[in-house]
Order: sequence, then C-alpha cells, then structure tokens
Amino acid sequence: MLSSGIVFAADNADTDTGTTAWMLTSTALVLLMVPGLAMFYGGLVRTKNVLGTMMHSFVAMALIGVLWAVCGYSMAFGKNVLGGFVGWNSDYFFLKGIDDVMVKGVPEYVLAMFQGKFAIITPALISGALAERVYFRSYCLFIALWFLLIYCPLCHWVWAPDGWLFNTGAAGVIDLAGGLV
Repeated sequence: MLSSGIVFAADNADTDTGTTAWMLTSTALVLLMVPGLAMFYGGLVRTKNVLGTMMHSFVAMALIGVLWAVCGYSMAFGKNVLGGFVGWNSDYFFLKGIDDVMVKGVPEYVLAMFQGKFAIITPALISGALAERVYFRSYCLFIALWFLLIYCPLCHWVWAPDGWLFNTGAAGVIDLAGGLV
C-alpha cells in the first residue's frame, strides 16, 4: 500500500565498516611514521644537520602528498597507457572522480589515502641515505622525479587491476610487507 512517512537516508549497504575502519587506522599509523622517521634520522646526524635532515622527511610529506593528489593516484591506478608502463585516468586527476566508488567494501578515497601514505613514506626513507650528502633543492627535485618516474609506474604495475605484474601467474606479484612498492 502507498503511505506517507518520513524517509531517512539509508546507510550504504556495500560499505564494510570493519575493513574501512582498519584501513583508516592503518593510514593514520603510516602517517605517524614520517615524524618518527624524521626524529630517528635527525638523531643519526651531526648537530649542525639535524634540522635539515628532519626537514627532508617533512618535505617529502608535503611534496609527495600534493603530487599524489594532483596526478600520482591517476598514474598509479588509471587504465594502461604507454604500453602498460603507467596508468592514466583523467577522472582521477586531483582525486575528483573517486567520490562514491567502492572497492571491495571500502570507499576508494580511503584506499587513495592509504596508498598515498606509502607514496609519502618511501621517499622519506630514501632521505636517510642522503642525509648530510645532498642540497635541499636537489633533494626536492630528486623525490619529485623519483615519484613520477619510478614509484607511480611501479605502483601501477603491482597494484592496479590491469597492471602487468598484478596479473602475472596464478597469484600475481606477491609484495611481501610492501618491500616492492
């Protein structure tokens, strides 16, 4: 029968709240690794280089965070272009096309944040090898180029659904503990 009544917005039945909560918790933990890494590397260098060494980790967070939002996610999780070397999806440019998309019960923007934190921590780890050895401008240029030319294509190969390593063999690539990407 037809009747009138109050209509409430229903929760999205496709959302796996437990998995989403765990992904958000993991994202926050990886984000906290960057200041910890900065303090660790700052403690390993001479007193005159502490601030500069710590700055390398924090600049990686800022620079790679912006690059990830602008074009990194699009390059890593877009459709194959350039013969499968890298991905691209103009809908993901500036993260504009991931609003209501669900991936295995998790909102895509949560996955984008999670993957973005690993994109940030990786060049921050590299900064330890460059402590006291590189100029600041050179480091910024290096991590930007490294991110765009190395990290994003590798991430596409391993994690994108049409990445060539993702589809290799029965299980695809096995990235133990994030050692590859």
